Amino acid sequence: MDLPSMRRPRRVSILVSFACVVFVATPPGVEGAESKSSTVTVVAGFGSRSSLKVSTEILQFAVSDPDEPAVAVIEFSAGTRTRTGADVLLTVERLPSMDCPDGTTVTFAGDRLGTTAGTLDPVAPTIAARWTGSGLRTGRLTFVLHAAPGTYMIPVRFALSAP
Repeated sequence: MDLPSMRRPRRVSILVSFACVVFVATPPGVEGAESKSSTVTVVAGFGSRSSLKVSTEILQFAVSDPDEPAVAVIEFSAGTRTRTGADVLLTVERLPSMDCPDGTTVTFAGDRLGTTAGTLDPVAPTIAARWTGSGLRTGRLTFVLHAAPGTYMIPVRFALSAP
């Protein structure tokens, strides 16, 4: 038997197989088919998401005159994605420091929309800014220390929260 005649049965079986697949895979005509429609409701919930960058987490004060306050500035960038109308809070917490006695008062003031003014609480976070809804906010907080002459380093922790 020659080689071309051996290939013919194989070609025929491939063609027959292909025709069967096409016949089986072809859907029946839609002329007589019934049509139905329905509504599907999809509810998706997205959790809050936040991102916070601060220029430093250590307030550095150099007091040369006790009658003149020392100043430290921290810049921040706060991005949140939350539900419409939800409050977004930026808090700052004074952490313990060996360089600065606990009784020393540190005040701050913000200079952008949503920032606040206040006094750092030595035992609890203090609200430094408040906004409503999602978005990217930038700002600056200026911290002021009245103390005896010296160099003071006070660590702080910032937190951004949204429900």
